[in-house]
Amino acid sequence: MIIFDKTEQGRAEIATRGQALGPRLRTLLLVDGKTAADELLRKVAGLGLAQEHLDQLQQAGLIQRSNGSSKINNGSSVAITTEPTTTKDIAATAALPQSAPETTQLSAEQILPPGQTQFEAIYHFYNDTIKSMIGLRGYGLQLKVERASSVQDFRELRQAYLEAVLKAKGEEIARSLRGRLDQLLYLGERGPSGA
Repeated sequence: MIIFDKTEQGRAEIATRGQALGPRLRTLLLVDGKTAADELLRKVAGLGLAQEHLDQLQQAGLIQRSNGSSKINNGSSVAITTEPTTTKDIAATAALPQSAPETTQLSAEQILPPGQTQFEAIYHFYNDTIKSMIGLRGYGLQLKVERASSVQDFRELRQAYLEAVLKAKGEEIARSLRGRLDQLLYLGERGPSGA
């Protein structure tokens, strides 16, 4: 069983976003030294991530094979990170303070998938990640996504989405997805104030 953990460089990347790492690939920086690689890949399969992406992160020096001395989580119901236990903890963590927004460093062409408008990219992001990360518990949120008619409508769903991901998958995945979502929601802007 292969288990990966972040290197010091990987931890720094999460904090500073210093490398030009794609948002999907950045999601895999949620490795924790406990979860088996195959289990981790099952959790992010909806984002189109596979073993080759773990290999890329390893070659970039952002993750490394764990020595196996830590406890292994291989049950399908085990969360990747410890989840906050109170609504107050969840709300506080979902705000996830953001340092300098990365949207100012990338052009729209670098952020948006080829051939998609900002609206389409956000729509697909919400749909794909709600299904893969939240599952059936995200049905109400999915309906709100379907009713959205503007980027502003999507911005208003941001907090509820992040809280749902946090509750379902933990803080590290919520942080990673928040980064990608904010790139799409605030394309070329300063990002959400206070978040």
